[in-house]
Amino acid sequence: MKTQRKNTILIFLVILLLALSGFAAGCGNGHKADQLADVSKSAGEIITVTDCIGRHVTIPAHPQRIACLCPESGHALAMFGQGDKIVAAVGGMQRDLMLVEMYPHIKDVPVPKSSGAINIEELARCNPDIVFVKGDTAHNQAEVEKINKSGIPFLVIEFNNMQEQQTAMAMIAEVLGTVDQAQQYNQYYQQCIKRVADKVAAIPKKDRIRVYHSVNEATRTDTRGTLPADWLQVTGAKNVSVDQELKLFDGKYYASLEQILLWDPEYILVNDPNVVGYITNHEHWRSLQAVKNNRVLALPNGISRWGHFSSLETPLAIMWTAKTLYPDKFTDIDMVAETKYFYKEFFRMNLTDETVQKILSGEGMRVSKNS
Repeated sequence: MKTQRKNTILIFLVILLLALSGFAAGCGNGHKADQLADVSKSAGEIITVTDCIGRHVTIPAHPQRIACLCPESGHALAMFGQGDKIVAAVGGMQRDLMLVEMYPHIKDVPVPKSSGAINIEELARCNPDIVFVKGDTAHNQAEVEKINKSGIPFLVIEFNNMQEQQTAMAMIAEVLGTVDQAQQYNQYYQQCIKRVADKVAAIPKKDRIRVYHSVNEATRTDTRGTLPADWLQVTGAKNVSVDQELKLFDGKYYASLEQILLWDPEYILVNDPNVVGYITNHEHWRSLQAVKNNRVLALPNGISRWGHFSSLETPLAIMWTAKTLYPDKFTDIDMVAETKYFYKEFFRMNLTDETVQKILSGEGMRVSKNS
């Protein structure tokens, strides 16, 4: 009887130990299984995003490899602290020295787009999770078919005014999971617009400064329905080329020299510092009052060329231009302080006074396309 009792107790203890062992193992394996399930779920999770031309695109929820086939997307990734995910770029991004300083690998990533055409084999070799493209690609059926056949989801970045630019930044942030950062940027953007617009509203139309804006080339300029035309209007400038007959070539607008001479702008603002020397030294431009009064100025250049069609530094371009044209009305704007604040707040960069002066001069911040 006693032996039987001992055996019963022994069997009970063995069963208990086995149960406890199984329970412990089960907890450990269950935790590990949960982790694997979470990883699997994260890796396979998808979201649907509406891009700038209204396409509903299904993409990975956490893209890790991003091809930026338009500069504005690359600059946005840098602003949102995710430039390390860039696996392909356009050539212009590799010439932006501050961008390359932030993310040195950009200088060496493939450039699968040239002269508007995408090398789809080179793009596919980059193995991107998603691709950002410009509107010109989206409106080219042959290019769209190439990307669709590759199976790589693409999102279109397109904006022609300040509101659309802010919407584009919000869309990119949705893709990256950086919505709060985009909201902060857009809030600052709106504050800059209001800060300037409130003061220039009192300037009579007849007293507004006449400005000619040169884009990349001396005679290439703005037309209505473009981002530069929109932000220049906020500054109180009278943009002489808007609503004028311009020559359209390869999607770009040009004025004739005869037109520019007739407009006789008080200021000429250019976004390529090399064009300043061309205009001021060319005999055909010397009769312009902007040339005579040394008011042919290069727009600043930081991560990108301020005020350019793709520039995220539009808020800074607005303040700099307003202060340049109407210095008496904007004594409260300190462009050195504003520049330092912007790049620290949105790009996490602590700029020296020397770097700020280089940015504001527009000189030496971008490698020439012909270099």
